[in-house]
Amino acid sequence: MQTEKEKMLAGELYDALDPQLAAERLQARLLLKELNDSREDQVAERRRILQQLLPHAGTELWLQPPFYCDYGTNIRLGDKVFFNFNCVVLDVAPVSIGSRTLLGPNVQVYTATHPLDYRQRAAGLEYGKPVVIGDDVWIGGSAVICPGVTIGHRSVIGAGSVVTRDIPNDVFAAGNPCRVIRQLEPGEQAADMGMP
Repeated sequence: MQTEKEKMLAGELYDALDPQLAAERLQARLLLKELNDSREDQVAERRRILQQLLPHAGTELWLQPPFYCDYGTNIRLGDKVFFNFNCVVLDVAPVSIGSRTLLGPNVQVYTATHPLDYRQRAAGLEYGKPVVIGDDVWIGGSAVICPGVTIGHRSVIGAGSVVTRDIPNDVFAAGNPCRVIRQLEPGEQAADMGMP
């Protein structure tokens, strides 16, 4: 018989109040409190906390607190990933973020979702869908990445966008819902896309 954690990671309906999952979320919350209360000059302390919270992070992670996540252990990061202030990653399903990807302030990455059937919701069941963000992606501030979305390599997501479906490689996409605006050419400047 599958555990609730196994169901969660497989994208099946699961009980989020399961004691094992509750204990793992509590551990993450304690680490997040330490991280978010730490000072900029406490480099070694932040490194220690991040190694525990995000054990699958590549080299040179740059994360500006405050930061929030459900578990941390379901997040896979490439090298030189940057999170600006106040990012949220709901990692009940795997989240993969490629190398050199930049997330602006207040970016929200959601894998968690709920059944449309009210009876399943009333029973406390939920599920998740993985999110994949490629290498060299830039996600503008306050963008929301919805469950099950893949964002292709080198693409740019405009500030305030709500990404509800997959975005291909090498495009500028924006809006609510987010849609492809145009193809990107190598060497373009950010100012050309109205980005800060």
